[in-house]
Amino acid sequence: MIGSRKPAHVAVIMDGNGRWAKRRHLPRLLGHRAGVGALERLVRSMKGSGIRYLSVYAFSTENWNRPQQEVNGLMKLFAFYAKRKIRAMAAEGLRVRFAGRRDNLSSDLQSLISWCEAETAGGAEMDLIVCFNYGGRQEIIDAVQAAQKAGCEIRTEEDMKRFLYLPDVPDPDLVIRTSGEMRLSNFLLWQCSYSEFYFTDVLWPDFTPQEFQKALSAFAERDRRYGTVV
Repeated sequence: MIGSRKPAHVAVIMDGNGRWAKRRHLPRLLGHRAGVGALERLVRSMKGSGIRYLSVYAFSTENWNRPQQEVNGLMKLFAFYAKRKIRAMAAEGLRVRFAGRRDNLSSDLQSLISWCEAETAGGAEMDLIVCFNYGGRQEIIDAVQAAQKAGCEIRTEEDMKRFLYLPDVPDPDLVIRTSGEMRLSNFLLWQCSYSEFYFTDVLWPDFTPQEFQKALSAFAERDRRYGTVV
């Protein structure tokens, strides 16, 4: 049905940091830093909105193919902001969770991720799900392998869901992609089967709470039938 409802779970492909920096003749890393600011603004604006889950595509399994200098800079940027912001997030009731492979991350990064999750474990306001070293195809492969290791046969969707990275998290109702690109880029492939999509030309560092409201307004007018006839 069509109405003024809000999504319970929003997923965002935060695209356009590099182009934002290029247009300003700045290093790409400054674009990523500006992107962190956009994420902070979005999280603050969502407090009290009733939206329980926000998933963000922070670093994909394909992003390792970027220039080594940029990858190193991204890892340092993540570590800097995690250490600096995580306790404030916890105080505001934010629960930070991670989705993605951890086994090929450095031991320091693995420890930092575990620390972030532990520090915010009691957050009841909203779950911020950071998809880090994440790939949708890889998640499906990992789920199948985990099921095989557990001796479980996958016969239903529920069987499969049990072995995903975060099986308790509902599928995204709304997926937002910035910067004018119109593709999933290996993001939450299993979970987005019936998600609504919103594409905007706005580059991620310029994505404001006002732009987010436009996405919510568009979502509220969607007719979600899930394959049925109304």
